[in-house]
Amino acid sequence: MKLAHVFENNEAWIASKLEVNPEYFSDLSKGQNPDILYIGCSDSRVSAEELMGLQPGEVFVHRNIANMVVNIDLNCMSVINYAVNHLKVKHVVVCGHYFCGGVKAAMQPQDLGLLNPWLRNIRDVYRTHKVELNAIADENQKYNRLVELNVQEQCINLIKTADVQKAYKERGIKIHGWVFDIHSGKLIDLHLNVDKIMHDIMEIYDLG
Repeated sequence: MKLAHVFENNEAWIASKLEVNPEYFSDLSKGQNPDILYIGCSDSRVSAEELMGLQPGEVFVHRNIANMVVNIDLNCMSVINYAVNHLKVKHVVVCGHYFCGGVKAAMQPQDLGLLNPWLRNIRDVYRTHKVELNAIADENQKYNRLVELNVQEQCINLIKTADVQKAYKERGIKIHGWVFDIHSGKLIDLHLNVDKIMHDIMEIYDLG
């Protein structure tokens, strides 16, 4: 891909937006009021706004390898704080995807250097659910199930944060766990029982 094409594409995109709404960029510059915080994977095949059919200004996005919510990752924690406390988003989505390179790498018994500390968080998910995962004979099915369980555990990590607990109590913020199926293009809702998870979490992680 030639980078010059990016600027050509940008000009075409500007023209398409102005054709529909001459005030599009003027309106966009007035500020943002998204309802959704989307925490997803950095994978180049998974574009947050496009797969949800949303436009700029409608979703606040944070992406990293394997859609992780790690409590010592100040980048992620800052995004959550800003989205929940200042933008007042109504929904927080953790979205993984099948055939995730980060999840697959975590399943491999090898030294990956700088990635080791990050991938260890996914290996911890495997350790937590190893009985279920080891019972799955098909490697692809096991891999995809770990993707789902990783989304579930990252939602739990979200619920452990003070910002989300406060917003849940005060205004009923919603937490969602989704998986994007690259083969079909479909978004799959894991239908996590967030109320039960929150109740269980608060026994130990209640931050007031």
